[in-house]
Amino acid sequence: MKLSCLQENLKRGLAIVGHAVASKSTLPVLSNILLATDDGRLKLAATNLEVGITCWIGAKIEEEGAITVPAKLLSDVVGGLPNDKISLALDARTQTLNLTCARFEANIKGIEADEFPVIPTIIDREPTVVLPPALLQETVDQVAFAAATDDTRPVLAGVLIRLKGKSATFAAADGFRLAVRVIELPEPVAEPQEVIVPARALLELARIIGDADGNVEVTVTPSGGQVLFHTENMDLVSRLIDGKYPDFERIIPANYATRTVLETQELFKAVKLASYFASASANIVKLTMESGGDLGPGKLTISANASEVGDNKGALDGMVHGEGGQIALNVRFLSDALNAIKTPQIAIETQTAQNPGVFKPIGTEGYVHIVMPMTVR
Repeated sequence: MKLSCLQENLKRGLAIVGHAVASKSTLPVLSNILLATDDGRLKLAATNLEVGITCWIGAKIEEEGAITVPAKLLSDVVGGLPNDKISLALDARTQTLNLTCARFEANIKGIEADEFPVIPTIIDREPTVVLPPALLQETVDQVAFAAATDDTRPVLAGVLIRLKGKSATFAAADGFRLAVRVIELPEPVAEPQEVIVPARALLELARIIGDADGNVEVTVTPSGGQVLFHTENMDLVSRLIDGKYPDFERIIPANYATRTVLETQELFKAVKLASYFASASANIVKLTMESGGDLGPGKLTISANASEVGDNKGALDGMVHGEGGQIALNVRFLSDALNAIKTPQIAIETQTAQNPGVFKPIGTEGYVHIVMPMTVR
């Protein structure tokens, strides 16, 4: 193998695939990145057997070949080189990769490419669905964080993707909150389908499709065991989670007793202030809605009280429709919900102190975020 490419392109490619490298593995080759020549480009690939990421960068190929080298060492070395042309040459006898760039030279010992696991690709199949990268990125950012971070109930560590007709529904829940985003598809899907994708894989995807050219093709393997996200210069393949996703639609309240409309940024600032006190008292903040009646706008009071530390109260003006009331929420979940809503205004729909709080953006349809109430002793 003999080729040359630009340092900045190689550095960017290594950053894209680097997150799929296995951190602790019994197989040494999984701590490595595969470098291989592929149709006039340099292919970089990494996998931890759950998620595999492949990316292609422009290169001038003189001799074909492939090698796997330790991911961290290669990334550190390439990151420290000047922004110039890098020449890579492989000594096949010793499996050593030689890098030269400007007046720097390094030799890195690798493992044969044959030992690297095959990362599945789907070349000859029609994609299940095609999505614009910005829309997919925004949807994942609004939903995936609500999935469970532990594997006690494996399905809750994933995001449900339901494809039906001209709509795709993304849903994630961890037992304390639920995020649902419905997006319209450019083309209807051939047949309805439901898959559960690990939230970690989707968060990786959102991280790397930011500067993707062209649409993202999403293909579910015929066996239903894996999903592949493909753009012109990058592939991400992930295993799917087996199991039946809970019926999340039952949790979404059909009506409300009080609806409060507020400025998102103002509420975010007030919540952040309250969080300094709430962190010392089980993360509890109380939201109290008061209707202004015929006198005009109502107000929302947000308060946190920690007996050891002190207390805090903030009031915001807003349109309060309905009878008012109070609800106690986990301040971290509340902050996450506000972070996911990008519109200038937000609606909070509540019933009683025992019912969940429902958060919706004002001015855009299709997103709903639900946070379960906390009991205050």
